[in-house]
Amino acid sequence: MEQHEINEILNRPLSRELLARDLTRLAYVAKDGTPRNVPIGFTWNGAELVMCTATNAPKLSHLRANPMVALTIDTEVHPPKILLIRGRAELDLVEGIPDEYLQMNGSYEMTPEQRVEWEAGVRSLYEAMVRIVVTPTWAKLIDFETTLPTAVEELIQRQQERAQT
Repeated sequence: MEQHEINEILNRPLSRELLARDLTRLAYVAKDGTPRNVPIGFTWNGAELVMCTATNAPKLSHLRANPMVALTIDTEVHPPKILLIRGRAELDLVEGIPDEYLQMNGSYEMTPEQRVEWEAGVRSLYEAMVRIVVTPTWAKLIDFETTLPTAVEELIQRQQERAQT
């Protein structure tokens, strides 16, 4: 997929709305060849998805062995709105707490007092974190109004062809 095609998809209003959400599902392949899919907080900086994790998280060794990932950001309503992204994870060790980690956890409903307590707990727990940075190399937006899953598009096309004969 060409970069301008990716940019066009990611700059659509619905994509920007989905990229402003706080959770994605990160899919990767474990070292034993089996798939993994985990929910993880993220932030979008306009060019990359940034996720943060503990330095001892098991997913890091798998991502070092095979950095190719797929991400799903979706809604919980019908029809769902779905943004699918593929890319390559780059791992960046950060001393202390990455700014993105604090940003991505800013949307949870907390009182100011709870936020202060939460942040103090985070700062006392993590000496360092790893930023998982993904630059999209492929993207698809499915809204079930103007865009559909490829398999459904194919079924509709076959149905239309049968109706014409």
